[in-house]
Amino acid sequence: MNIGTIITLAIVAAAAGLAIKSMIRDKKNGKSLQCGGDCSRCGGHCH
Repeated sequence: MNIGTIITLAIVAAAAGLAIKSMIRDKKNGKSLQCGGDCSRCGGHCH
């Protein structure tokens, strides 16, 4: 692997990690993609 591939891989891994961290934080705050961001209106399917 050359340095360009390693840098690209590191950037992609960091972006994926940040996306997962954001989804976990949103879930803990009661938001969900399936419910349009407001779990209080989805009938409890987010929990």
